[in-house]
Amino acid sequence: MSTEATTDERAGILLVDDMEDNLIALEAVLGSLNERLVRARSGEEAMKALLRQQFALVLLDVRMPGMDGFETAANIKRLVQTKDVPIIFLTGADDDSGYAFRGYATGAADYLTKPFDPWVLRAKVSVFLDLHRKSRQLERLLAQKRSYGGELTTRLSALEAQLTEADPPDIPALRKQVSEIRRLAARGGVN
Repeated sequence: MSTEATTDERAGILLVDDMEDNLIALEAVLGSLNERLVRARSGEEAMKALLRQQFALVLLDVRMPGMDGFETAANIKRLVQTKDVPIIFLTGADDDSGYAFRGYATGAADYLTKPFDPWVLRAKVSVFLDLHRKSRQLERLLAQKRSYGGELTTRLSALEAQLTEADPPDIPALRKQVSEIRRLAARGGVN
């Protein structure tokens, strides 16, 4: 369970709980998802981990000494680099009924009471992991499209310069460049 930053494609799930037994239980339930599981024993540790690496999701205990789950969530949502990381609150069944409202008001994506159904937790986590993967894929495609668009603009500018300089224009060479630009546009999905 490494806490080092990585270029690994696995998304990473931050598990935040001050109780060792709870962290072990979460790892047992989520281990089969084959994602990086990173532990934090306090809100402070969670914030440090979030600043070091990206996570697809945070599973956050409500009651912890020091910075509790609500304060930790508020800090997560305040930071530009972490504000979009979904949070699932986990809390004891006997906790105050207002905790769920406070959790959602703090920006939680979901709220589960302990003991939780392992299948339900794994299913919810899987949904957030899938959303994270699709979001990263979309970011890569958009970056690729911007790159192709920049290359097309450069080639079109060069072609315009040749047209204004050439007297008479070299029509076969121009046709070849137009063909290359069309091929590049088709490859990049640019119309």
